[in-house]
Amino acid sequence: MLKKNDDITLEITDITNEGNGVGRYEGAAVFVLYTAVGDVIKCHIVKDNKSYFYGIIKEMISPSPHRAENDCPAYKKCGGCSFRHFSYEEECRVKQKILSDAFMRIGGLEPEFESFQGAQTITGYRNKAQYPVAEVNGRAVCGFYAKRTHNVSEYHRCALQPEIFADIVDDIIEYVNKKGIKAYSEQTHKGLLRHIYLRQGAHSGETMLCYVLTDTDKQSSFTEINEYLMNKYPDIKSIVFNENKTTGNKILGGKTVTAFGNNNIYDIMSGNKISISPLSFYQVNTYQAERLYTKAAEYAEINSDSTLLDLYCGAGTIGLSMAKRIKKLIGVEIIPQAIKNAKYNAALNGYDNCEFICGDAGKIAKILYDRGERPDVIIADPARKGCTCDTLEYMKMMSPDRIVMISCNPATAARDCAILAELGYKAVKVTGFDLFPRTTHVECVVLLEKSV
Repeated sequence: MLKKNDDITLEITDITNEGNGVGRYEGAAVFVLYTAVGDVIKCHIVKDNKSYFYGIIKEMISPSPHRAENDCPAYKKCGGCSFRHFSYEEECRVKQKILSDAFMRIGGLEPEFESFQGAQTITGYRNKAQYPVAEVNGRAVCGFYAKRTHNVSEYHRCALQPEIFADIVDDIIEYVNKKGIKAYSEQTHKGLLRHIYLRQGAHSGETMLCYVLTDTDKQSSFTEINEYLMNKYPDIKSIVFNENKTTGNKILGGKTVTAFGNNNIYDIMSGNKISISPLSFYQVNTYQAERLYTKAAEYAEINSDSTLLDLYCGAGTIGLSMAKRIKKLIGVEIIPQAIKNAKYNAALNGYDNCEFICGDAGKIAKILYDRGERPDVIIADPARKGCTCDTLEYMKMMSPDRIVMISCNPATAARDCAILAELGYKAVKVTGFDLFPRTTHVECVVLLEKSV
């Protein structure tokens, strides 16, 4: 019987959704980090769960042809990336398999799986970064939380983020240490600077710098460095301070004060000018999101007579990407700030055929049904937990010709599509998109059509 501290020869034959390699030894599954399909390793068993085991690589006997050299010094500490040790082509294959497995095994569905849409660039694609700040050995450091901890590791030149982010952080941390500004401590709840938060318009290049402080009344401590940064980096169009006095791990508080420049920055998304504030939702990978929206519009088959209901609409970017081609857009979102952003973005682009409603998707769907709304197409882009049963039921009752499901969680998307299948909507096509290269996240777009 296999047990802890045993050494075995193991061939990796699969990858889990979390990025662990999987091999089988005498019928038992063995999970091993940092392995690729095709690796043959000497594996040291470190955890025995009776029916399955965890191991580590003790020796690489025969490397997989898919294996690649890791190019990030923080890879095994950070936990942000999980697929950096094998080729991007293999990553896309794995993600397509994660997607198809979810729909076939969890949903019991057999849609057509269209070609997986890998990213056109796998570096520098993130338009947003939130860096924790802490005191280590008497000085402020900024970087990332080490895997499964809240210990800040001093490394912030992440390959997934624009170079300008790291340059700005370098200047701020040098200034903070020079001036003796105290970093926030999660243990004592003392200190001023909690996070450095950066956003950038992928098309516009406009950059926002947001300091998260325990007390925005002390923002004058940063006046000198802010003037320096605005001169050094012309793309910085906005510097704001966010106040977070809470003792939990929530990054942003509710109060934001503009110190330099504008209250927001602007970018172009699917041909629309979009306002981005510190608190507004905006897809992290702009270029891939635009490709995803194009596929969603293709599935929706919209025309000038279409009424489109956009559930979980956020700041409205999905619906607005189609607004000029339809008769009417109704967007629904529970977050008030997002609805405010959506209304502003619609007005900013001159759309007068849009209605945005703040509230729970299921409850608003009922209200819309009761008032007689019968959209031609419904788009649903829920959070990772998926749609509620009430929402799915009212989607069906409004009887659209097509439903387009957008999801960042294939498992809950498959579950919701299985429920919709019982309600009379068949999952016809699915396209996977990689919005987060080198991580385990998989996005998908699903076309559902009436089956009865």
